[in-house]
Amino acid sequence: MNRRPFFLLHSISVLRNPVNLFPLALGYRIPKAPTSELSWYWSTFASAAATALFPTTETPEVKVSVERVGARPKDSKDVFRSWGCSDSDIAKIFQRRPSLRNVDLANLQSKLNLLSGLGLSSTDLVKIINCRPRFLGSRINKFFDGRLDYLQELFGSREVLLKAIIRNPSLLTYDFYTKIKPVVATYEDMGVSRKDLIAMLLSRPTLIPRTSINDEKLEYIRKTGISRNSKMYKYVVTLFAISRTETIRAKLANFEKFGFSEDEVLGLVGRSPLMLTLSIDKVQRNMTFILSMMKLPANAVLGYPFLLLFNLEAVLKPRMLLAGKIQDMGLLPQIKGPSMLTAFRMKEKRFLKLYVTCHPKEVADELMEFYSSAKDVKRLAESSKKKHNKGFPF
Repeated sequence: MNRRPFFLLHSISVLRNPVNLFPLALGYRIPKAPTSELSWYWSTFASAAATALFPTTETPEVKVSVERVGARPKDSKDVFRSWGCSDSDIAKIFQRRPSLRNVDLANLQSKLNLLSGLGLSSTDLVKIINCRPRFLGSRINKFFDGRLDYLQELFGSREVLLKAIIRNPSLLTYDFYTKIKPVVATYEDMGVSRKDLIAMLLSRPTLIPRTSINDEKLEYIRKTGISRNSKMYKYVVTLFAISRTETIRAKLANFEKFGFSEDEVLGLVGRSPLMLTLSIDKVQRNMTFILSMMKLPANAVLGYPFLLLFNLEAVLKPRMLLAGKIQDMGLLPQIKGPSMLTAFRMKEKRFLKLYVTCHPKEVADELMEFYSSAKDVKRLAESSKKKHNKGFPF
């Protein structure tokens, strides 16, 4: 039986006659609508209430407006549109997650209302769906209030929390008791301050699901020799925590092939934590270039970590070739000896000013053409290399 007409007529009659409000005060309940249609009932009831309490002459424009407010959404597209999404936003959402065309409308409306209560906009929703296509299919309404209170206390403000959610929407879906709280407690026990932890959560969105600490990792962190008061401490701890133990072992063994001891490598990681993010292939290629082309000893990277961090094809090799070109032409200043390492770590603009554009125009043009050609040389088979994107795209 359709209870919708009785619900609306009863509600309007109560509003028109103030005497009818007395039963409400005694606890009388208006017949409850089915849960799946609550959003339609309330929007229609609001429209009827406005008309009953503030009767006006109904113009065609007002009539259309009332009908539009009381209309029940036909599909998810109407729900998204009423929430504030443009047709362009809706198209992007459906393209990323086509199954959202056929979701339960009441459930979708409920989740969107939660997101709007957070302060998220339609633009933010598009970003979230792009990164987490199944986001609206997850149970974000489970323990929502408690989770929100905890996260807001963790991040310190609603603005920072929104930034974190947009970066990693899964903060609203991670298991609260087995994931979020234990990971936060782990980092706090290891001496990472709340401020530093927030910075790490923003810069590394997958920090929570990937964190795991064991005795071997703790020993690695200890061997880096880094103090808890160091600005680099938070980077060292989080990088070891999110890395697999097997990966750490493989990267340490790769350095040992070039004559480094484990303590030397871990000490280097303590001073330059990004060493732990370099792939085995990159370290091998850069070290080979340093030893064979630059004629430097392997331990030079202990004092100049940028030799491993800089791109081989875009920075190191072109500048090395330009140094040879300048030497062949007998120009000054030359890039050799102690000045080589200084020149290699310069910003591009300063490097060109000191070693290229300082010469007469014809010479500078020749050097610039040579340098540009050297930078355009791509790694062999680089264009056919397959790219595999794993995990969150940050």
